[in-house]
Amino acid sequence: MFAEEEIKKILQTATSHGGDFADLYISKSHTGTISAEEKRIRHFYRGFDEGAGIRVMKGDFAAYFYTNDLSFDALMALAQRAGESIGGRDLAIPFDWQEKAFVDTDHAVYDLESIGHMIRHVNDHAWTLSDRIAQVSVSYGDVAKEVLMANTEGTLIRQQSSRKRFFVRVIAQEGNDLQSAIETLGDTEDLFRWDESTLAAKVETAANRALRQLSAKEAPAGTMPVILSSEAGGTMVHEACGHGLEGDSVSKGLSVYKDKKGSQVASEKVTVIDDATLPHYYGSHVYDDEGCKGRRNVLIENGILKDYMYDIRSARRVGAESTGNGRRENYRFAPQVRMTNTFIAPGEDDPAAIIADVKNGFFVRKMGGGQVNTISGDFVFEVSEGWIIENGELTVPVKNASLIGNGPKTLSSVYAVGNDLGFAIGTCGKGGQSAPVSDAQPTLGISELVVGGKA
Repeated sequence: MFAEEEIKKILQTATSHGGDFADLYISKSHTGTISAEEKRIRHFYRGFDEGAGIRVMKGDFAAYFYTNDLSFDALMALAQRAGESIGGRDLAIPFDWQEKAFVDTDHAVYDLESIGHMIRHVNDHAWTLSDRIAQVSVSYGDVAKEVLMANTEGTLIRQQSSRKRFFVRVIAQEGNDLQSAIETLGDTEDLFRWDESTLAAKVETAANRALRQLSAKEAPAGTMPVILSSEAGGTMVHEACGHGLEGDSVSKGLSVYKDKKGSQVASEKVTVIDDATLPHYYGSHVYDDEGCKGRRNVLIENGILKDYMYDIRSARRVGAESTGNGRRENYRFAPQVRMTNTFIAPGEDDPAAIIADVKNGFFVRKMGGGQVNTISGDFVFEVSEGWIIENGELTVPVKNASLIGNGPKTLSSVYAVGNDLGFAIGTCGKGGQSAPVSDAQPTLGISELVVGGKA
């Protein structure tokens, strides 16, 4: 995109008014979007976007400016504005390149026309599954991105990558009762390995869940043993644990896990990992959006809090180093601490045996969305599909259930961890921007948790 000396000049201009750190982020993105609703394709387009962002820091103060003009003169002018926003001496930071890399893997611009035919076919297929299906929404999105990241600590990274996602929501109706179900699929692989049968299977899973919930009874209410299936998705680890382990929340005192490093914060059976290096997973990257190498970070090990996740800014606050968790939606946003692929590591327990050992309890096959207070750790999560457990067997499907609890207390109540592991993908919102993530858990046995319901 630019010669190395030009990049260095931009960064030195940004720090010429007192800044002690500056970084540059330049991206060029090809995006594809297809969506089908009301039995027809509603959107079908491919777009292109490019731009750059410059951040300058002095201590913990940070200023961020962006533009979609990628000329050298425009970036020099932007760097000058960013530098002036700091104010101070007229002295640029001298530096040399310490780490340089070019990552030219896993990037592709996919054939949107052939994918569009698949989306149309699986959308049509959904409507044939039952006359009780009232609404179907199917969508596909991809991005092929080329980025350049550089900073005054001597990092210069050029990286190409691609990511794609499939989403389906099915709403079933019987009288006034409406039940919905969602299924997703996503990866960062350059080869397009999904076929029509793969996408149709996701549609059928969503449709069957929504239809099954129409005949479900109202959920019970009360405190009881809860089994979370590996199919449930990682809502628990992502919301009740992951956000509280992000370094910006911790350093600002907005996390229940503040000052808990080295302390027991979960059952000894629980190990929590955030791993950006998993090949082709939806939240994976070689370098994060600040040019820091993605890593496998063990956050909680056998119940002991080992570390937090950091981007460059939150790491500077506490004298740590980035853990490769600096992420941004695009060049219009400054980076912030975000999870990548976050999961509770599998244990040694047999999932079937975990269920069989429960005399009376609640089984969660699929989680929905939810809310968590990172300061207290309190959460409320929706349950998309739940079952009553009686004498070790799933007997009655229930609907309109929720899980109410506290993150550290719930993780400390885990008495069994299955030897399975089920990943789900999603888009995590934070600070007004979104980021692609994966999260997962094995089958978990929780000795006591409040189930909210109507029965």
